[in-house]
Amino acid sequence: MGMLDGKVAIVTGASSGIGRATARLFAREGAMVVAGARRGAELDALVEEIAEAQGTAVALAGDVADESYAERLSALAVERFGALHVAVNNAGTMGAQCASAEVALGDWQRTIDVNLTGAFLCAKHQIPAMLKSGGGSIVFTSTFVGHTVGIPGFAAYAASKAGVIGLTKALAAEFGPQGLRVNALLPGGTDTPMGRSFANTPETIAFVEGLHALKRRAAPEEIAHSALYLASDASSFTTGAALLADGGVSINRT
Repeated sequence: MGMLDGKVAIVTGASSGIGRATARLFAREGAMVVAGARRGAELDALVEEIAEAQGTAVALAGDVADESYAERLSALAVERFGALHVAVNNAGTMGAQCASAEVALGDWQRTIDVNLTGAFLCAKHQIPAMLKSGGGSIVFTSTFVGHTVGIPGFAAYAASKAGVIGLTKALAAEFGPQGLRVNALLPGGTDTPMGRSFANTPETIAFVEGLHALKRRAAPEEIAHSALYLASDASSFTTGAALLADGGVSINRT
């Protein structure tokens, strides 16, 4: 019996990295998955892969910063599967990586639009569907950056992802009485396409790995298992949390 048997789950940013690993894992654990991302071809390949493994998934391509897309994702879950119980709002961008005084306003705004506003818009339309389904679990992908660690050149990313933690706490307090749990997951360095945009040489990979107490980066599947914990009844008394799954980067000084 899977940890998400009979549950309907939205996963955004599902075309690669942590989102893709999460969608695959949730399907293996019995969820009916609605996969969202900008890249339709990659989503279609994911849905086919899940089907080949005897899982159930549908895909809808679009931009989470567009409210109409966020609304359509939740509507698709209800129309296709009859309910919505779980959402992992994982879509994100690292944004401009440069000196903060040199960040263009457009680059700043786009990072906020995707990482923070997109997370809010998805939740805004997921919450009514979940409440009609009797409650549920929302998981936002945040990060240790801007929460426990400051990294030069990542001002927009840090600000947007720290904002997600504030959003998490507000929603958890507001909707907890109605059986809706809301948590943030804070991965450490993870071997994903987004992560490789920074750790893209042997030297930078070694630097990133050395920051962690475990002296390595996570595989996307490891972070997906933490998302599964927060999504499932295994975390039934956990809400409003900022859960570090960061390989010890937040406490490491060696």
